Amino acid sequence: MTGVHTASRTRNSARTKIVWGVLGLGMMLSVAALSVLDPQSPSARGGGVALSPLMSVEGSRGVDAIFQTQAELKNDHWDSIVIVHSGSNKGSSASIEAEHQASGYDGLGFHFLVGNGTGMGNGEIHVGQRWLDQRDGADLAGTTAGVNPRGMIEVCIVGDGNRKAFSDEQLRRLAQLVAALSQKFDIPSDKIFLHKDIAG
Repeated sequence: MTGVHTASRTRNSARTKIVWGVLGLGMMLSVAALSVLDPQSPSARGGGVALSPLMSVEGSRGVDAIFQTQAELKNDHWDSIVIVHSGSNKGSSASIEAEHQASGYDGLGFHFLVGNGTGMGNGEIHVGQRWLDQRDGADLAGTTAGVNPRGMIEVCIVGDGNRKAFSDEQLRRLAQLVAALSQKFDIPSDKIFLHKDIAG
């Protein structure tokens, strides 16, 4: 009789853990979704919205939120992706946007930012206003002849890859983002560049 009660208690204990885990995950995803929708949240400032790392819990489905733009998606326009690094150890969407405005751009020049935990969450994806409006990114300085910056999706990973390795979470989220974009717009791997590959 004791064995029956023990098996029942073990089954209930495992079920309880699963229920609590699902409940906790649901609450975290709800909070993350509400913070993305709240225009007063810190992650929404700086023109654009942020996808918290929590939104990627179920794989790339959370990243698919990037396709919910304010302007209609230009499916035939986007034909390449360029990945740049910010060149600084820290940065937020607001601070990088301020730098770009000081340089004469009308807001954040990139379509996406991937945070490193200093200024933005580690792995947080900021969806810039240019992407939401389906506008081209700011012209990248020093692109080589033969590379058309129009139709190029610009992704900036916060940090300086020449001095310090990017975090595993940043790289994981960058891979999710690039995979989602390349799949959606049928961008082949030979059209995914690092900025140094196309700099003149």
